[in-house]
Amino acid sequence: MATTTPNFGWSVPTSTDLVKDGATAIETLGDAIDASLLDLKGGTTGQVLAKNSNTDMDFTWAAIDPLVILDAKGDLITATAADTPARLAVGTNGQLLTADSTASTGLKWISSRRIVQIVTGSTTTQTGSSSATYADTTLTATITPTLSTSEVLVFVTQAGCQKYASNTSMGLRLVRGSTTILQMATLAGGDGSSGDNQWGTIAATYLDAPATTSATTYKTTFNSTAGTTQTTVQHGSPTSTIVLMEVSA
Repeated sequence: MATTTPNFGWSVPTSTDLVKDGATAIETLGDAIDASLLDLKGGTTGQVLAKNSNTDMDFTWAAIDPLVILDAKGDLITATAADTPARLAVGTNGQLLTADSTASTGLKWISSRRIVQIVTGSTTTQTGSSSATYADTTLTATITPTLSTSEVLVFVTQAGCQKYASNTSMGLRLVRGSTTILQMATLAGGDGSSGDNQWGTIAATYLDAPATTSATTYKTTFNSTAGTTQTTVQHGSPTSTIVLMEVSA
């Protein structure tokens, strides 16, 4: 007399069955297994086998849900081939995503320098000094870096530079806070004579590394090197400019 398997209830012969009955039972068992595994048949490339219901052996073939491969903040859904989704983990702060045919997903994160922000300042205020001590030109701008590893690219155009009738010259500095970071000129306009000298513009570019995320002020200062007769910036009120660009590391 036939019995059944403990998990799926398939009919199988017992050890006391007659040989002729055993063959029939084996045929019945084969048919039962074949019916139970029917859902495993088929499917196409890239599909996965998933439960269709809570019923035992009830399966269906389904396309991969790309969302199931995401497991962390910033993950991206990419692909390694047609119909083959893949996870690309987020890069580190400041990195850029770029195409790379040698990478498995065709994409990769790279550390690349880029302009994060731009701050500008300008002045037309005519300002003079007869002192050898450096004084503000009124040209200034303040930037707050987003990363302490960023650098600041500074462009300065100091317009309307002049010395009056005396054998003097102009010194010009680029200053961060109270620290001189660039001596733009030391004897500008010095011509060995007592005549006026209006030479116009002094320009400079400087890449600074302030190593901070606090507000940082850049400005220019100037003096009269002889400490007697006046030197002037923005003479006649032309526009002096300063441009600050935060550059990611």
